[in-house]
Amino acid sequence: MATPSTQWAERVAPDEAERFAGYARRFAQMQQRKSQRYGNGRALHRRQLLALPAQLHVLSDLPAHARAGLFAAPGQYDTWVRLSNGGTDRAPDARPDIRGFALRVLGVQGEAALGGAARTQDFTLINHAAFAFAGSDEFVELVMAASRGVPALLAHFVQRYGVVGALGQLARLKRTFGKPFSGFATEAFYSAAPLACGDYACRVRLLPPPGAASAHAARDWAGDMRARLAHGPLEYTLQLQFYVDEARTPIEDASVDWPEAVAPYVSVARLVVSAPARDDSALQQQVENAVFDPWAALAAHRPLGEVMRARKVVYYESQQQRHAQA
Repeated sequence: MATPSTQWAERVAPDEAERFAGYARRFAQMQQRKSQRYGNGRALHRRQLLALPAQLHVLSDLPAHARAGLFAAPGQYDTWVRLSNGGTDRAPDARPDIRGFALRVLGVQGEAALGGAARTQDFTLINHAAFAFAGSDEFVELVMAASRGVPALLAHFVQRYGVVGALGQLARLKRTFGKPFSGFATEAFYSAAPLACGDYACRVRLLPPPGAASAHAARDWAGDMRARLAHGPLEYTLQLQFYVDEARTPIEDASVDWPEAVAPYVSVARLVVSAPARDDSALQQQVENAVFDPWAALAAHRPLGEVMRARKVVYYESQQQRHAQA
């Protein structure tokens, strides 16, 4: 086990501003096309499965490197939870996909990552410990091709990687999207990319409460959660994993899963998720209309690395388009 270090650094490429603006335009075009089919919505994680009320309880007696921003002192915060399928389409639950567990922590105070005063702290988590690609370029090209269907995706792989390389990419894609998923109450979720924790850098993990998976959960992910919550609140554990050095816990390469043997997770908060009200239509709509963005954050938790910097530009354009059409 290594000691958390503050000697991390970001490496910003000179072409990022131009490149990210291009990504944003392409995502906006794709989002517009999908919204014409499904109605106004997000570019990614379009299908909201369930919105839930929760409370985040920040723990006491945290180690010094964890006591920053939201975790500087013990406290309790009302929180919104948004569960989603990650794709660009409104696909059925049984289809393999990335699953999203997003948190919007309400009532925070402090300087915001984008300037001004912060009122919320968002964590956008997925059921993968690391990003599928080291940087954003390959991811953007994949999403653009996949959004037009399987033939376009296959053509993209062959054009970019050749026939042999395309087979390898298809195998990797199958591993990523075909990862077994047992449900939102029985899986861990991750930030996959890093963010700041004061002077330190970290990644985030959310551990599920104890409990067995349901063999029928995949038929209805939201129904599985509602059934569990009917028996009482579900308590998750929010954890941080800290940067130790560039070789083992890189900031810019989001495809590297930081090893726990080197950088163990530290539990910093409990997330207590409650059952929604019997008529929760207002909450469902409020959360669907809300923004969940890693850059909607305290400055102490500023997102880090190339993937997160790309998200800042792309998410903003997506949000502007979605709200303009609301």
